Amino acid sequence: MRSTSSRRPPALIPPRVRALRAYVPGEQPRTPGLIKLNTNENPYPPAPGVLAATRAAVDGRLRLYPDPTAEELRRKLARLHRCRVENILVGNGSDELLALAVRAFVEPAAGRRRASPSRVQFFHPSYSLYPVLAAIHGATANPVPLDADFALPTPARLRRAGRWDFHAALTFVTTPHAPSGRGYRTAQLAALCRAQRGVIVLDEAYVDFAREQALALALRHRQVLVARTFSKAYSLCFQRVGYLVGHPELIAALHKIRDSYNVNGLGQVAAAATLDHLPYYRAHFREIIATRQWLSRELAALGFQVFPSQTNFILVRPPGWAARDWLAKLRARKVLVRWFSDPAVSDYLRVTIGTPSQAAALVKAVRALWPGVRAGSPRRRVTGRG
Repeated sequence: MRSTSSRRPPALIPPRVRALRAYVPGEQPRTPGLIKLNTNENPYPPAPGVLAATRAAVDGRLRLYPDPTAEELRRKLARLHRCRVENILVGNGSDELLALAVRAFVEPAAGRRRASPSRVQFFHPSYSLYPVLAAIHGATANPVPLDADFALPTPARLRRAGRWDFHAALTFVTTPHAPSGRGYRTAQLAALCRAQRGVIVLDEAYVDFAREQALALALRHRQVLVARTFSKAYSLCFQRVGYLVGHPELIAALHKIRDSYNVNGLGQVAAAATLDHLPYYRAHFREIIATRQWLSRELAALGFQVFPSQTNFILVRPPGWAARDWLAKLRARKVLVRWFSDPAVSDYLRVTIGTPSQAAALVKAVRALWPGVRAGSPRRRVTGRG
């Protein structure tokens, strides 16, 4: 009899998971002294009142479960956005909410890989978590290429191209766009929302730095959700708090499948306190936008191709060396930026807008690395509506 010890052990990990290419977050460096311009964090601290409220909550409540539905935070958000509490769902960062949307509204593909109910759709390039969420769920990803200028196609153009599925179960649209930073007009987004039959999530992670926002579309259209986060603009990356706004029917469906206590108590306290100090944050938004404009001009003058941005980052194509080489050279000079291996954007670097002194340090490092640029002879800067 053949020994059981020689048999191959049963496969414990399904092929779908074995083949999965996990999302790769930006580097969180352990090297001291680096200027961190790679993960789009707000360079300014939370409002003093937010820090005080969070410290005050570090007491005997730590032994208790948090509010399972984040009622106080939802009430404050409802007042801010002039909607009902039933229009809002709070999550463990907006990433959890994007994952919940896939689980709630998309059928696993199984034997129907071409069927709209199993399709997660998004533009490419965009947030690289979207295809990972589709793969985790066993859904079909439908990435639709954007033009080189990252403009939002009209529904008519999408129909002519033939790849867009207006009946896809779930569609993600990053607005403003990432990783380019390009802003989209609300009227453009409204046209796409009207044409779409499945659920569409407008991912507004960077909207506080943009000229327009589309939250009203989530209150106007039954199939539209808007995702927001307290991370990028409100200096709460550490606490992981995000929220969705949409029709109560969609919100109720998402409530059914979320974890019972999905948002930690300190995060709820910090986010609720943030809404009491909005003038503090809006002043910093203006500073970040001013620094973004200055840095864009300086890098363009040094030969970088700079895309117009309505976010707290800029996408640039560096001169001379490959973008990946620039990444290493800047890191050696204590400046950390972001490079993506995706061929659609591998020629570019994404640069977070830091403080004015951090932006100046980046420019100083570039000048030291690339001293041959002549004043008045910059690489052509990409133009067009930001």
